[in-house]
Amino acid sequence: MIESHKDLKVWQESMILVEDVYKITATFPKEELFGLTSQLKRSSVSVPSNIAEGAGRRGKTEFMRFLYIAMGSLSELDTQLELAERLSFWKRDEEIFKRVYYIKTMLAKLIKSLDR
Repeated sequence: MIESHKDLKVWQESMILVEDVYKITATFPKEELFGLTSQLKRSSVSVPSNIAEGAGRRGKTEFMRFLYIAMGSLSELDTQLELAERLSFWKRDEEIFKRVYYIKTMLAKLIKSLDR
């Protein structure tokens, strides 16, 4: 039984993703601190935050709405990581992209299970 958002595997995995993003952006050029660095951090933090907020709301409809927001943040993050690679701010790490895909898959399955 799930007693807290912290019991959700998708929340746990998204927290690891946030840690990964913070490690990656630590190596970005300092002039990007308020640009892409900030956007990457915000979009990554948005994922577990929205999962937590949705889980704390009343009813599955509200929960699903926040899960969709988390899904959107993941798509945003994926694009920003791709852009950072194109700008040569970091060397692509497939594990990060696999984690993003894995979290998206888990979110989709959770949404589907709530929609029944």
